[in-house]
Amino acid sequence: MRLDKWLWHARFFKSRSLAARYIEKSRCRIDGRVVAKAHATVTPGMVLTFALGPRVRVVRIVALGERRGPATEAQALYDEIDNA
Repeated sequence: MRLDKWLWHARFFKSRSLAARYIEKSRCRIDGRVVAKAHATVTPGMVLTFALGPRVRVVRIVALGERRGPATEAQALYDEIDNA
């Protein structure tokens, strides 16, 4: 699945175009590699690192969503990794 689509399904962004713009302008990492393309492929087990607001989010992808569902469904798509 595309990275921008997954970030939208997981409800980190309100629209897929916002997610794509964020990826192209900011430093988003997949398994430690810097990614600048919204079409980068993600699969379960990969670790995403990105700054969102005042925090750096580190999440492990658990599943790929088939749709953009409610927040409870979106939270099941990833595990938050505590980077403290």
